[in-house]
Amino acid sequence: MLLISITVISWKPTNATKNIEVKTVPAGAKEYFEQYVNSIYQVAQLQQTGMNVAVLQKALTGYLNLKLENKLPENSNIITVVDFSKSSREKRMWIIDVLNKTLLLNTWVAHGQGSGDDMATMFSNTNESHQSSLGFYLTEDVYMGKHGRSLRLNGLDEGINSAALARGIVVHAADYVGQGAINAMGRLGRSFGCPAVSPEVSNMVINTIKGHSMMFIHGNSSTYTSKLLDETAPMNYLMPVAKVDTTHLADNSNIDTNAVVK
Repeated sequence: MLLISITVISWKPTNATKNIEVKTVPAGAKEYFEQYVNSIYQVAQLQQTGMNVAVLQKALTGYLNLKLENKLPENSNIITVVDFSKSSREKRMWIIDVLNKTLLLNTWVAHGQGSGDDMATMFSNTNESHQSSLGFYLTEDVYMGKHGRSLRLNGLDEGINSAALARGIVVHAADYVGQGAINAMGRLGRSFGCPAVSPEVSNMVINTIKGHSMMFIHGNSSTYTSKLLDETAPMNYLMPVAKVDTTHLADNSNIDTNAVVK
């Protein structure tokens, strides 16, 4: 395995970078990109929490695309990943600092009651469906609502989650989320489509991810697609600054931990 160090100096794309549509990917770019993903995955010890590296790769693809499109603040380095392909009994929400490769929180999160019982199998962008919506979101403003302190979510995938604001899809606290609910029901309770979290961590979650950070909700779906999952621009962006060190070839080579994204 090649030892690869990826260092991104600045998140200030030039006008040229913004206006050029990159159609091709240089040889080796995909490998560099996967090494970047694996570096975060390993250093943050995400495997130990049950996270699927393929889900992380999708989340980071969207994150980099949003960065390159200037749709995230320059200093935004926090991402939230929700994996609704997992049982509600599992801690399936991760909040990750990708700059410092640190897992900030791994916790339970509820799906909509229309999406299923323990497992979420149905997803919708329709009001009153009480189903969760997949895809990429930006966190918006914090407000006091019927569930207390809550955080609005703006869906970025047209036709998939674009009605999130109109549907009132928000991050909020719910008593039916946590180990107590699992002990009582064998699963978490369910929301009306919101990614609800335990009251014990709700303020931490909201305070950490508020202010236009990215959330990605993954689930088992054969129809979900997003332009933000196109890896072409992220791979081309990382490729010019990738340095390959061939002097440390070994079956279990460690990935250089100096990969940073600012």
